Amino acid sequence: MRQVSRKEKKFLADAMNAKKLEHVLEQVLAEDSHNGLFGYSVRSLYFDTLHDRDFAEKLFGVDPRRKVRLRVYDPAAGFALLELKQKQGEHQRKRSLSLTQAEVCCLIDGDFDVLLEHPEPFAAEMHALMSINGYMPKAIVEYRRKAFVARENKIRVTLDSDIRATELNMDLFDPALPLYPVFDPFNVVLEVKFDGFLLSYVRSALNMVDKSELSVSKYCLARGVRMAYEF
Repeated sequence: MRQVSRKEKKFLADAMNAKKLEHVLEQVLAEDSHNGLFGYSVRSLYFDTLHDRDFAEKLFGVDPRRKVRLRVYDPAAGFALLELKQKQGEHQRKRSLSLTQAEVCCLIDGDFDVLLEHPEPFAAEMHALMSINGYMPKAIVEYRRKAFVARENKIRVTLDSDIRATELNMDLFDPALPLYPVFDPFNVVLEVKFDGFLLSYVRSALNMVDKSELSVSKYCLARGVRMAYEF
């Protein structure tokens, strides 16, 4: 079981400023080892309750709130991460558990008992949470991510583009999943995550480009909500 706790800020930048920022970040931060030339793919399947409680709490700005999702970086890898992301103010806590493809398929089908086969307390917690609240798969979101990191204060800066989704096919491992755009292709979502405070040289790099701070939900975008982000 993996756990991450830190602050998170989100911004909206147009494609030109995002590319400018990317060049600046290359000079001051290390690239994520998975970046490659064009970044890497992220695909997430979001669960929600029968009456979409998590979705509603995000739209109405309820604090604290949470998200339950399965995440893969390569549909051919044969495993996924079950993640619980809890957010209060600008602080977030994310815990994750690696599951096999067969276990993932069980969760998608509503069989949560496979979690009880894992010894980690987090697995039992997720079994109770998903069973009691009737969680079910709602949408899949996929996007392209370019990431930069610094060991100081666990800083991570990501640029997310080409955000696409589907509410019709919940096969997380489908290599040809039919996806449609849900976000302006000329805009990029910038996320900044860190412990304690953001170091001045990173803040200076971020201040070199025009951007707007916002709270954007890729899950809400996937559910077809135009007001999925607030300035």
